[in-house]
Amino acid sequence: MKVLSKIVFIVCFISTIILSAQKNYPQNYFRNPLNIPMQLAANFGAVRSNHFHMGLDLRTNSQENLSVVAAADGYVSRIKVERYGFGNAVYITHPNGYTTLYAHLNKYYDKLDEFVKERQYKDEKWEQDITFSPGQFPVTKGQLIALSGNTGGSAGPHLHFEIRDTKTEECINPLLFGFNIPDGIAPIISGLYWYDRRFSTYEPGANGIAVKKAGGTYTTDVVQVSSPTISFAIKAVDKANQGFNLGIYHAELLMDDRLIYSFSIDQVSYDDTRYINGCIDYTRFAKDKISIQHLSSLPGMKLTNYSQPDLNGVITLQDEDIHDIEIILKDVNGNTSRLKTKVRLNKNSEAIPQTGKTVSPNQGKTIASENAEISFSKNAVYDAVNFQMSEKQATNADGVSNTIVLQSPYIPVHDDYTLKIKPNRKLTGEEKGKTVVLFDYGSDTKVIKGKWDGDRMETQFNRLGTATLLLDQSLPSVSPGWKDGALINSSFLKLSGKTKIGDIISFRAELDGKWLRFARVKDDFFYVFDEKFPKSSGLHTLKVTTTNTAGSTNTQTFTFQR
Repeated sequence: MKVLSKIVFIVCFISTIILSAQKNYPQNYFRNPLNIPMQLAANFGAVRSNHFHMGLDLRTNSQENLSVVAAADGYVSRIKVERYGFGNAVYITHPNGYTTLYAHLNKYYDKLDEFVKERQYKDEKWEQDITFSPGQFPVTKGQLIALSGNTGGSAGPHLHFEIRDTKTEECINPLLFGFNIPDGIAPIISGLYWYDRRFSTYEPGANGIAVKKAGGTYTTDVVQVSSPTISFAIKAVDKANQGFNLGIYHAELLMDDRLIYSFSIDQVSYDDTRYINGCIDYTRFAKDKISIQHLSSLPGMKLTNYSQPDLNGVITLQDEDIHDIEIILKDVNGNTSRLKTKVRLNKNSEAIPQTGKTVSPNQGKTIASENAEISFSKNAVYDAVNFQMSEKQATNADGVSNTIVLQSPYIPVHDDYTLKIKPNRKLTGEEKGKTVVLFDYGSDTKVIKGKWDGDRMETQFNRLGTATLLLDQSLPSVSPGWKDGALINSSFLKLSGKTKIGDIISFRAELDGKWLRFARVKDDFFYVFDEKFPKSSGLHTLKVTTTNTAGSTNTQTFTFQR
């Protein structure tokens, strides 16, 4: 009984440490950056493709152009204008050592917007990343700084809001700063999984266990395992009070009342955010978009300030007795869910044979096929990968190499690997200059321009799938949203971009010989008529020059009246 009391005390002590860590952040220093109640569409640490969600997504009631205000006194220290990512973003540095970020904006406040526009015209470049000194754009708490929107890598109108440590630029969980967001709902558990840790978590993969709820506790039948070395993972969401599937903030795993693993998502840097792929069952996420979070550390997962290094969560069963398992999940407000089950080893099991060439965590490796070679760094994988590499005939009509099959898109890679591919025929110098690599991941593709190393094209990337050399002799183009010479009565011009292979990587528009500021939204280009447009009436000439991934450039001329 004394031992059990001591264990309970230790667990409570650890929980107290976790909760007290929240109090180290200034409470109620920052205000809601919107003038409507804060409602979450996503929280800090939610699982995203190849990254943790690094802030809060605040709902704007499916509307754009809501007022966005400074969360505290400070100064605008940086803005970004980009096609993807944050779209239009504002960074405000505060005197208490933190910086707040506001993203996917439609427009900056007038004085700042005018400055950015003038810089764009001066640089003759729409995309911008500008830093400011403290005296240029000071702001006060509650001051209008922008209008909300849906720019950049946004799937719908909302405000992305972050709090960062100004010195380290590490993102801090904003919910630790005392925002008033009512939440009385505990995390919801819908699945339990176990893995045979004699092997990789990728092979043979997850073994699912049905979960049921009995009263206020989740349970399962006794988990019968066929390996003496196992780990667990959990499928769960935090609903808060607003219906969206939010990420899990804190988890603990106990066996026989002994804590063997825990994680908390308090802070993450952008340098480390890709480690999300070592915290989840990446295979299930890539295949089915199911978020299953490991309750153990994979050998190549090196994310700091996430889990305790001395508690790796890997369980060694030395007998066939029944052992108690408890999983505790908490949100920032302390709402708690528990799953209680039991685990028992069944030793009548056979080892699963492994084939192929193993790529192991913390070890670099180079693997070759007849016409290709791939080189991994020591940080490439989170768990051992039974790597398969092969070649097949390309089916793309523009293919000038075999298609190189690199394992599958359902295995993650942490950093860039180097891939060299030999074409299947001798290419001329001009053809080499128009050759690109098509990476196909099954659900999407990407085209990259590599460099030649002798008779092989070399590229770097950080996802697996298939790769093929393509010869792209086509030209990029844009199509106007008006007939040539037409009278334009709308408030904007629209051009739709098109390429046969790859992307438009460069776009330049000149009106009557002067650069014109077109903004880009995915593959479309927009110019909103402003004071830079000539006051003279009559026919205007718009010259547009585009360049594609392969480096081919096309110049087109259009006319219109205004």
